[in-house]
Amino acid sequence: MKVFHIYYRNTQGTLMRILTAVSRRGIEITYLHAAASENGHRLDLLLEVNPKQIGQLCRDWHAIVDVSDVRVGVPTVEMLDGTGEMSGPQPPVAAGRRSAGAAMA
Repeated sequence: MKVFHIYYRNTQGTLMRILTAVSRRGIEITYLHAAASENGHRLDLLLEVNPKQIGQLCRDWHAIVDVSDVRVGVPTVEMLDGTGEMSGPQPPVAAGRRSAGAAMA
């Protein structure tokens, strides 16, 4: 497993272009965290990839105009611990509240 730290300017469609490079290759996203950082935004992705895919992804991401930097590293313990929490798609928190409220009515 490799973790990718992608620094980008948060303009329309940038995050989707970054994620499309992953989904186009059929790679499962094990962990994803996007947040504001010092000079823009940062996306952390944990992916199971081979060396060829690492090169392909980095090349694709560097070709995106609003991506400023891509770094590859090893995952932290928190990332690896967080991968087992969700076993599948989860409903939004607001959807759970509405259904619970509807059950009480």
